[in-house]
Amino acid sequence: MIRACESCGAKNRIPAKHLSDEGRCGSCKAELQPVSEPIAADPTLFDEVISGSRVPVLVDFWAAWCGPCRAAAPEVSALAKEMVGRAVVLKVDTEAHPGLASRYNVQGIPNFIVFRNGQVAFQQAGAAPRAQMRRWLE
Repeated sequence: MIRACESCGAKNRIPAKHLSDEGRCGSCKAELQPVSEPIAADPTLFDEVISGSRVPVLVDFWAAWCGPCRAAAPEVSALAKEMVGRAVVLKVDTEAHPGLASRYNVQGIPNFIVFRNGQVAFQQAGAAPRAQMRRWLE
């Protein structure tokens, strides 16, 4: 994954296994914080993060036309900030990437899946409060 340095704007490649770690910019050596926002994932990035993450990964399968998905989005974003360094949050647009949705038998959205060590640990269709999503990750 490519992340821009907040200090100098340089682009830094961050391997999936280090998305939850602090690092340093390759250019200016400023501190790079762990990912604290949901990451829009295509199939390649999805597979890289799921297989390489050392922390739990919450995946939000959603679509722009889905009202409950839009209602859940602020909670998903807040959870990503709250769990920084302890979990990674991905968002998969089911309209753009229907193959990922079908791979995990996603039939209703929003649909949340928690992965641990590359394996599905939990799956639930329907919106959920942030406290419940946090318990899934802990």
